[in-house]
Amino acid sequence: MSINTDDKLKMYKEYGGSEKNTGSTEANVAVLTARINHMSQHLRTNKKDFANQRTLQILVGRRKRLLKYLAKKDIAGYRTLIEKLELRK
Repeated sequence: MSINTDDKLKMYKEYGGSEKNTGSTEANVAVLTARINHMSQHLRTNKKDFANQRTLQILVGRRKRLLKYLAKKDIAGYRTLIEKLELRK
C-alpha cells in the first residue's frame, strides 16, 4: 500500500466528514480508489507481478460491493461520489 497516513486522513476528512470517521462508506471507497489507481500504475510497468494482480482484483471487488451498498442506501450520495472520484458508471 502506497498511501501514507496524511493522505488517508485528508480523504477521510473530505469524503467522510471528519478525520475520525474512518468507517464511512464514501471514505472507504475513496481510499480503495487511490490504492487501485496506484496499483494499476505499478502493473503497467510490471506486467508479470501476479501477486499484485490478485490483490488488485480483490480491491476492485471490495470497492464494487461498497458502491453497490451505497447505491442501495443513498442513491444521491452514490452519484456524487462517482462524480467526485471520476469513476465510470
